Amino acid sequence: MNGVNIIGPTYIDIGASIGTDCTILPNTFIYGKTIIGNMTSIGPGSIIKDASIGSRCNVTQSVVENAVIEDNVRVGPFSHIRSDSHIDSGVSIGNYAEIKNTYIGQETLVGHFSYLGDARVGSNVNIGAGSITCNFDGVTKHQTIIENDVFIGSDSMLIAPVRIGSGASTGAGCVVTKDVPSGAKVVGMPARIISNQSTLNKGKKPTQ
Repeated sequence: MNGVNIIGPTYIDIGASIGTDCTILPNTFIYGKTIIGNMTSIGPGSIIKDASIGSRCNVTQSVVENAVIEDNVRVGPFSHIRSDSHIDSGVSIGNYAEIKNTYIGQETLVGHFSYLGDARVGSNVNIGAGSITCNFDGVTKHQTIIENDVFIGSDSMLIAPVRIGSGASTGAGCVVTKDVPSGAKVVGMPARIISNQSTLNKGKKPTQ
C-alpha cells in the first residue's frame, strides 16, 4: 500500500515495518520487529530477523539478525551480519563475510571471506579479502580496534587484543600480535614494522 514491491514468494512477519519504494525479492524471510527504511532492496534469498536496516541499502542472499545497518550499505551475497553489530553508512561488505558484535565506521570496505568479531573498526578502512580478527583464545573473547584510514592487506590475521593505529597498514598474509602505531606499515609472521610514516614525518615542517 505504500509502494513496496514484493516479487515472488516471501515471508514477512506482521510486526515488520518496510518503507516506501522498497523491493523484496523472492525467497526472502523477514522476521520479528524488523524495520527497513526507504528505497532498500532485500533478497533474493535473504533472512532478516529483528534488525534495523536503513534507506537505499542492498542486502543480497545474506542473513542479518539483531543488528543495525545504516543508510547506503551493501551486503553480500552470502554474508552474515550477526547479533550486536552496527554497520554505519556507506559501508560495503562483500561476499562470504561474517560480522559479529562489531561496529564498522562510515565508508569502510570489508572484502570477501573476511571475519570481524568483537571489533571496533573506524571510518574509511579497507579490510582485505580473507582477513580475520582472531578474537577467541580458547577461553575468552578479546577485542580488536582498528582506527580510521587503515589498510588491512589480504589474509591478515589480527590476534586480539590488538589495536591498529590510524593510517597504518598491514602487508598481505601478516600475523599481527602486537599493537601497530599510527602510520606504520607491518609485514611478516609475526608482523614487524618496516616503515612508520609518523616517525618519518617527525620534526619536519608541514608543506604548504
